Amino acid sequence: MQIDNNLYKKRRFSSRIGLALSMSAMVLGLTVLIWILYILFSNGFAAVDLNLFTQDTPAPGTEGGGLRNAIVGSLMIVALTVLVSTPVGVLAGIYLTEFGDESKTAELTRFVTDIMLSAPSIVLGLFVYAIAVSTVGNFSGYAGSLALSLIAIPVVMRTTENMLRLVPGSLREAAFALGAPRWKVSTMVTLRAAKSGVMTGILLAIARISGETAPLLFTALNNQFFSTNMGAPMANLPVVIFQFAMSPYDNWVRLAWAGALLITMTVLLLNILARVVFREKVH
Repeated sequence: MQIDNNLYKKRRFSSRIGLALSMSAMVLGLTVLIWILYILFSNGFAAVDLNLFTQDTPAPGTEGGGLRNAIVGSLMIVALTVLVSTPVGVLAGIYLTEFGDESKTAELTRFVTDIMLSAPSIVLGLFVYAIAVSTVGNFSGYAGSLALSLIAIPVVMRTTENMLRLVPGSLREAAFALGAPRWKVSTMVTLRAAKSGVMTGILLAIARISGETAPLLFTALNNQFFSTNMGAPMANLPVVIFQFAMSPYDNWVRLAWAGALLITMTVLLLNILARVVFREKVH
């Protein structure tokens, strides 16, 4: 009995030490996060005004200006990325789940997807630069969307595959028993049952690519003027923030804080939307 009591005390002591270390790590992480958010919000909100959304980026050494061209450029690049990555990622996830259990092609696809998920974004940007920028001879919004698509597609694909695997097999069997073909079961039954999880994956992919800077530095580059031509260099928030934050001009630094706040709020809202609105579970 004495041995068991000593063992109990030892385990309780170890549990308390582990709990204390975990709580300390959590407090440290929250402290750093709150500190970063405080600095971002205090500097960002001070730079937010109506001109931020109605005027374009100013020339070096000038006052005023805004981020209208960068905001519109980012929206266009991200929108095209979503249009490309969503169908490709969802259809690839359906194939891996419904048709690729014993396929070597599916195994190779999963392997490549895992590599792309772990690959640095700057490497993907350099890859797109080599195949879509240097060969054509100019930077463009299309190249930027292609680079971001290489980041978003693996996220959507793996999320779709994981969500579809949570759908009970009895649901598929019931659809097959009614005479539905396999493609219709995959798209009209299984995908509908997992639509909340798939939408969550798409929103998280958008949140992931919204703040990517390195791929756009090598593809879309930047444009000081307002432009909706995706075939030419296009302004975008991540690159503008990078360039303005490192500049010696106070006005540019102020706009960089405002741009960082816009991206942070966008990513925060997308994450909240993904976890609250689409939190319905697969039954």
